[in-house]
Amino acid sequence: MLEKINSYVWGNGLIILLLMTGLLYTLRLHFIQFRILPYFMKIFQKRENKCSQFGTFCMSLGTAMGTGNITGVASAIRIGGAGAIFWMWISAFLGMALVYAENCLSAKYSTETIRGPIAYIRYGLGSTTLSGIFAFFCLCASFGMGGMAQISTLSENLYKCVEIRPILLSCFVCIILYVIIKGGTERISGVAKILLPLATFVYTIICVATIIKNKQKLPFTFLDIFSEAFGLKQAMGGITGYSVAKAVSVGIRRGIFSNEAGLGSSPLLHSASENYSSYKIQGMCSMLEVFIDTILCCTLTAAAVLCSSVDMTVNSSFLPVTGAITDIILALLMVIFAFCTVIGWSYCGSVAFCYLFGSNSKGFNIIFSLVAASGAILHSQTVWTISDIFNGLMAFPNIIALLLLVKQVSKE
Repeated sequence: MLEKINSYVWGNGLIILLLMTGLLYTLRLHFIQFRILPYFMKIFQKRENKCSQFGTFCMSLGTAMGTGNITGVASAIRIGGAGAIFWMWISAFLGMALVYAENCLSAKYSTETIRGPIAYIRYGLGSTTLSGIFAFFCLCASFGMGGMAQISTLSENLYKCVEIRPILLSCFVCIILYVIIKGGTERISGVAKILLPLATFVYTIICVATIIKNKQKLPFTFLDIFSEAFGLKQAMGGITGYSVAKAVSVGIRRGIFSNEAGLGSSPLLHSASENYSSYKIQGMCSMLEVFIDTILCCTLTAAAVLCSSVDMTVNSSFLPVTGAITDIILALLMVIFAFCTVIGWSYCGSVAFCYLFGSNSKGFNIIFSLVAASGAILHSQTVWTISDIFNGLMAFPNIIALLLLVKQVSKE
């Protein structure tokens, strides 16, 4: 039953809605994606006393950067072929306009206590009911996709490196999580801006080394991506329609799962910045996150896999470069990415919790730490399915607001 519900939530309707809204904003904002390059060097120049712009950037990027950038890309290639990567780029390009719009509206309407989509749904649309629905879905998603599911992935990968009893790992994770998130956005962003750049740098170096080692195959790799995206290669075998449809579907879905554009998590996280009054800075930062997450990191993964892997897995592609420690390196990287996702989502959940129950986040911090840590014990597909459902449900009230407030974003 849950799988059926999940297939409806993440069906063609939601995917088309996200893409069309992204296309609408791309046109209304005059292809703002192309205007980020001369501007992004200025983004982090201002220094704040508490939660810096770079800190919130890492917090937000951390929720998007995860195991999907590693195993998800390889899976997309196996299912949809090399052409899926092109359509992943398309979803990211349109998603950049979406996250700009989200953060523009959030900067305009957020207050000290009501932030992100909750703020622009309540004050922009004037709907307390819809803002409450979004907050409820966001809270559930933070416990599921942002908490239990990520800790489940973290523990599975950690078991590859050390032998530890699940109950002990769960207790350890619970304590570490609580110590970090009870320190608020300052501590969360402080941890994120140490762990995330380090993990991303190591992963990028390994990908680049793998690509250089197989550089003679690189032109053919990109030729496959473009030719399979439009069915030119498959036309030889007479299976063009089905193959292209599969590439489009898988690529776009993986792209949305990867960067979370349109789901509402990005403006919630950016609202923690002291420099939040500037909608332009938040919008540009959020576009840069999507670019790094999907266009850069996912492309590096795809190029490394397509250049060097026979079975289209990241492990086999990295093996000639990292040797016997390949599994350990990948496991540790996925542990870091998963942990950054958890602490980032804890902030999203706390904002939703405080809005719904009108209390401070102290009680939420304890509850979140306990629920998230249980993922080390509960390795259940049901957890992932429920998490997927609430993650997708967040998009509906958010997209409704974005469509109805498009004139305001254009005006700003």
